[in-house]
Amino acid sequence: MVEYSVKDRSGIITLNRPEKRNALSHELVSEIKEAFIRAEKDEKVKVIILKATGEAFCAGADLTYLQQLQNFSYEENLQDSNHLKELFLKIYTHPKMVIAQVQGHALAGGCGLATVCDFAYAVPLAKFGYTEVKIGFIPAIVTVFLLRKIGEARSKELLLGGELLTAEQAVHFGLINKVVPPEKLEAEVWEMAQKLVEGNSGQSMKLTKQMIAKVQSESLIEALNYAAEMNARARGTDDCKRGIAAFLNKEKLKW
Repeated sequence: MVEYSVKDRSGIITLNRPEKRNALSHELVSEIKEAFIRAEKDEKVKVIILKATGEAFCAGADLTYLQQLQNFSYEENLQDSNHLKELFLKIYTHPKMVIAQVQGHALAGGCGLATVCDFAYAVPLAKFGYTEVKIGFIPAIVTVFLLRKIGEARSKELLLGGELLTAEQAVHFGLINKVVPPEKLEAEVWEMAQKLVEGNSGQSMKLTKQMIAKVQSESLIEALNYAAEMNARARGTDDCKRGIAAFLNKEKLKW
């Protein structure tokens, strides 16, 4: 259900369950998680592209699986919830940059997948939203990440209203980065991936992403102390030494 390939230092993870609109089942979540673990260990990969086949990027939870969950005990449901939590956390804290290539609707848990990526590009017809409140459910896990990404007011509008956003509205909300015509989506995402691969230090991106995730949960003083420590540590890295030397010598680096 998930394909993995590597091209020019970009790892490509493709959801391949088009007949179910790439809906999230326990098995699919497991395979996505395994693919991201594989990409983390893959020394040939610097940037990850998350994409999908078919009309939808991801339609959220599999309806058949949702029906099965109603027969689960609290402990079983908690275990299953942790399974999805681990996937979102894996992507959000992944040491490599993740770009979502959204070629169709991203709804509920599928919208969560796009939300936790570092960058997201979508086609004009793609819809985004969290419709859980309309079926008596709650968008629990993604709330943690969404509040960090777009703030409380926007999150309330999305999570409590339960309405869908157009791709243009999703950009306005800060949910995704850019709307791209369908025929240009793959090229645009690939261009961004290659900019990150060739133009930026992988070590610097990893540390910066780590800082963004950490400082939001700390007090001002704690965050500043942590930032100062990271600043000092970064100065001693090989990438920083190489980058400063190239800058002083007016050399163009290709990372």
